[in-house]
Amino acid sequence: MKKSLVSLAALAVAGVASAQSSVTLFGVVDATVEGYSNKSENIYGQSVKGTKNTLTSSGYNSSRLGFRGTEDLGGGLAASFWLEAGIGNEAGTTGGNVSNTGGVTGLFNRRSTVSLSGAFGEVRLGRDYVPTFWNDTVFDPFGSNGVGASLILTANGFGPGSPTGFTANNMYVRASNSVGYFLPPNLGGFYGQVMYAFNGATKYDNSALTPDIANTQRAGRYIGGRGGYANGPLDVAAAYGEATIADNFFAGTTSVLKSWNIGASYDFGVVKLFGEYSQAKNRTDYSNPLAITNVFAFTDPGAKGWLIGATVPVGPGLIRASYSGVKYSDLPVTTAQLAQINQVFGLKDPKADKFALGYVHNLSKRTALYATVAYVNNKDNSLYSAVGSPGVGLATAGSFYAASGTTANNALAQAAIGATHPTSSLGYDLGIRHAF
Repeated sequence: MKKSLVSLAALAVAGVASAQSSVTLFGVVDATVEGYSNKSENIYGQSVKGTKNTLTSSGYNSSRLGFRGTEDLGGGLAASFWLEAGIGNEAGTTGGNVSNTGGVTGLFNRRSTVSLSGAFGEVRLGRDYVPTFWNDTVFDPFGSNGVGASLILTANGFGPGSPTGFTANNMYVRASNSVGYFLPPNLGGFYGQVMYAFNGATKYDNSALTPDIANTQRAGRYIGGRGGYANGPLDVAAAYGEATIADNFFAGTTSVLKSWNIGASYDFGVVKLFGEYSQAKNRTDYSNPLAITNVFAFTDPGAKGWLIGATVPVGPGLIRASYSGVKYSDLPVTTAQLAQINQVFGLKDPKADKFALGYVHNLSKRTALYATVAYVNNKDNSLYSAVGSPGVGLATAGSFYAASGTTANNALAQAAIGATHPTSSLGYDLGIRHAF
């Protein structure tokens, strides 16, 4: 009897194992010595530099730990799961770079999905990349990591410091509570994705009893799509998305960030070329004009970004290079700022450009050494004098760009010599990446 029970149990386990096609533990551990030097100056020509050198993670690929699995259901149907957590291996923490995960601090803050796939494509539910982010990372030689990542990412809220206020968009990279659909991979090179993310908010009737709490009625909703064609050396794609990033019921405001981009790459063998153009506009709708207290409140800030880049294989290594830029329009300013800017600098649209050069040396398929250097040049950015206290550090809110993707350190400059504007930044990464 006991032998029969053991045999049945063994058969049951074998049946489960055969149905579960694959369960994989995977991850990346990436450590880098990173440093940058930021320069700011005031209208009198006085300047100050802030420098920082540190050990951090994710200079080449994002450090992560994940589990994924697929069960073959028969008839071409399969069920899958994917649970992926960011890690900060420089300090042994979970969560990774929280600013780059939309502020999500949970364990599986990168991807957390379950899906059903077949000849019809794939339906995926959970937390996942939004369609509009794909082009920003796929068509950048540096992806979305390290000092070389393009200004397009920074402008759209990837990390701290976007002067447009796009940093309020915690759905730039990923969206939670989402339902996504992917086209099947057998369409002759054509691919596509659509996504809708619920904001998970309780809806109230329009009344005086509606809770007066900002960002609780409509914020968190996302809708977008991406389509492209990849065949041989060519890959080209376009994407569009709308993210509701803020709302205030009693003030009668709703802020929707509308963005679109188009990118392409072509692999000639000896060199692979990349290019991208993007636009974003943060539009705020006012249903209650009486609540508007600032004439500049109607301003809808926007950003246009572009990138050209290349990778060149050299033996076991890869040379990476890119030039990216961003230009802002319709940034909100106070009356005092407007008067100061017109008097001293002239009212201009701020802009910046960035040059990045790097080399990756592959010791094996899983382990690589890398080095990157980047230089940022800020122009017409007098809007971004720091407003923080001295010692806030290199992520001071209200300033402009540093090579690392953080904001430039002009808090110390403001405290020492008065109002300043960041002018340039030089940064580097020296690191090792191991994947498993």
